[in-house]
Amino acid sequence: MMIITQKITSLACEIHDGMFRKDEELTSSQRDLAVRRMPSLLEYLSYNCNFMGILAGPLCSYKDYITFIEGRSYHMTQAGENGKEETQYERTEPSPNTAVIQKLLICGLSLLFHLTICTTLPVEYNIDEHFQATASWPTKIIYLYISLLAARPKYYFAWTLADAINNAAGFGFRGYDKNGAARWDLISNLRIQQIEMSTSFKMFLDNWNIQTALWLKRVCYERTSFSPTIQTFILSAIWHGVYPGYYLTFLTGVLMTLAARAMRNNFRHYFIEPSQLKLFYDVITWIVTQVAISYTVVPFVLLSIKPSFMFYSSWYYCLHILGILVLLLLPVKQTQRRKNTHENIQLSQSKKFDEGENSLGQNSFSTTNNVCNQNQEIASRHSSLKQ
Repeated sequence: MMIITQKITSLACEIHDGMFRKDEELTSSQRDLAVRRMPSLLEYLSYNCNFMGILAGPLCSYKDYITFIEGRSYHMTQAGENGKEETQYERTEPSPNTAVIQKLLICGLSLLFHLTICTTLPVEYNIDEHFQATASWPTKIIYLYISLLAARPKYYFAWTLADAINNAAGFGFRGYDKNGAARWDLISNLRIQQIEMSTSFKMFLDNWNIQTALWLKRVCYERTSFSPTIQTFILSAIWHGVYPGYYLTFLTGVLMTLAARAMRNNFRHYFIEPSQLKLFYDVITWIVTQVAISYTVVPFVLLSIKPSFMFYSSWYYCLHILGILVLLLLPVKQTQRRKNTHENIQLSQSKKFDEGENSLGQNSFSTTNNVCNQNQEIASRHSSLKQ
């Protein structure tokens, strides 16, 4: 049901963007996925209920799916001589065998890691009373990171297997890279290396559950003008379910995201040069990011509200307090999206003002013409009476 809900709302947004909004009002991603016609009943049911993604996904856009079904995913476009006309030609259909085998190997390793390591390093041990009373702070931090690291392979297994199933059916081809190798990551849901090496909260979120993140961006973040980050995280919590741990995780995630953005905007430019300083910055931000992510998602794993508060209270809510202090003390720079939104509002207001002036000018011009015509009629009547 979660996948079907995503597909229905995603298709509604694509149709709305394609049929009811002007191109200049859309972002580049919205323009690329806009659907210019209503799908037929067969196309609608096929998109929502196809066997490749009915259980575990991953979510895909309707436009990408229908392009695959119609066999146009291997068509290449080339600009004409005048630079405007585009000529389509079909390239040889690449084989997905190599990509499928690689992803199945990742699935096997993830499953093995989950069955052997995860059981020996349970997340619940973070709230064990004896552990909390005897462990030092470095031990608590290290175990928090390792236990959450051991909890991730089950997601790696499920999402990678779903991606491999779609690739085996021929769906998921994105094109060719600069070396001419086929890319089968159109609907991939995660990038494991980028997740484990993330040096910022945003980098982690951009590479975790990718298709759901794109769906949230499409249906919420790009369509709201007031606190889009907060509204997007709340929608994500509601979509995941009713467990209190989900809401604690995503509300904490809002705070961590905003605080991390403020820190990055205010300090990162001081550590770009030289390369040794940049490496030092990357190491520190990697440590901070991994600890913050682990701290944030503990309630997501524990699910219940009592153990979640037990964990946060054992850490004295230190990262919550630190995040609030960062937002209070550091200046928050306006993001590019907010700048663009403000500029669009000013542009629309200026257009309305110009239209109002034009209509006012036309009205005054027509009023003047009416007065002149009335004066001419009166003068002609006087002249006829004198004759």
